[in-house]
Amino acid sequence: MARLHDRYLKEIVPALAKKFNRTNRLSLPRLQKIVINMGVGKALQDKNRMTEAVDQLKLIAGQLPQITKAKQAISTFRLRQGNDIGCRVTLRGKRMYEFLDRLINIALPRIRDFRGLNPKSFDGNGNYSMGLSEQLVFPEVDPDKVHFTQGMDITLVTGGRSDEEARELLKQFGMPFRE
Repeated sequence: MARLHDRYLKEIVPALAKKFNRTNRLSLPRLQKIVINMGVGKALQDKNRMTEAVDQLKLIAGQLPQITKAKQAISTFRLRQGNDIGCRVTLRGKRMYEFLDRLINIALPRIRDFRGLNPKSFDGNGNYSMGLSEQLVFPEVDPDKVHFTQGMDITLVTGGRSDEEARELLKQFGMPFRE
């Protein structure tokens, strides 16, 4: 069992039940999935960027990413329908908890001038989104093999009823929010 999942079951669930005054543990907020998305717009000019981004996302997430294609053509961007423009991974279960553990304890502290995550990046339904400007903060990525830096969007989908419940859940996990 993943370390963070074990902590969730033993420490976080009782703490949330006490805070929200609920006896049914299934009514408490929980982490459902994590979606990692890399938009590789420069892949239109250089096809190697897409393969390198897919390889790096595979190392970071631990599973093969899905390549996303353009839904419609936009002539100002020289984009045609069906072009490869990004890649994404949806993590659930054990891999999700292991990724969150690496994100909180290893990747976020390695960001230069990091002052905490924005506590207002919730969407109103208890989902939290954040962006990273480069993939090099993850230790799985070898800096010598990286030819370009690529940003990524990370969305944490929770089963919370509101933003306050999801914020409390993520605080219990150890997410470093700004004050």
